Amino acid sequence: MDKDFEVLDKVVGRVPDFPKHGVLFYDITGILRHPDAFKYCIDRMIEIYRDKQIDAVAGIESRGFIFAAPFAERVGVPLILIRKAGKLPGKTYNCKYSLEYAQAEIEVHVTDIQKGQKILLVDDLIATGGTLRAANNLIEQGGAKVTDVFGVIGLPFLGYEKALDPIKATTLINYNSESA
Repeated sequence: MDKDFEVLDKVVGRVPDFPKHGVLFYDITGILRHPDAFKYCIDRMIEIYRDKQIDAVAGIESRGFIFAAPFAERVGVPLILIRKAGKLPGKTYNCKYSLEYAQAEIEVHVTDIQKGQKILLVDDLIATGGTLRAANNLIEQGGAKVTDVFGVIGLPFLGYEKALDPIKATTLINYNSESA
């Protein structure tokens, strides 16, 4: 058994029939209740990206912030917040996109993205890749490039690798079913 799976699977929550009947929701709050598991995630991020040139890390609202912030602090790079529309003051780039269950819009401060930056994009869970694809669009609007996408949990059966191609997506633990 993979060490990441062994460490994290026992603390990842499972919520049947959320957000709709027949869907099994994988919940990272169990990782947050266990400081050793949370530290493990950040330590693994450091190991994975230690030798990659990353100029900044962008976290997706809101759970992506939880993992992006300590990583950014530990490696000494700026933290960029990707927020839901209407949450940031000042001039922003924005992108509308479709979610599995709804429509959404995200934005980022224009001043947070520097032309030519290499950015690691972080979320807690990667499902269809739609939000991350929209975040990539925001970063490209500013002339920067997403070099990698990181998620603690991956649901590869929902096709995120194809949606994010050619950007590499790395996850610590994968689940291959959405059925409760």
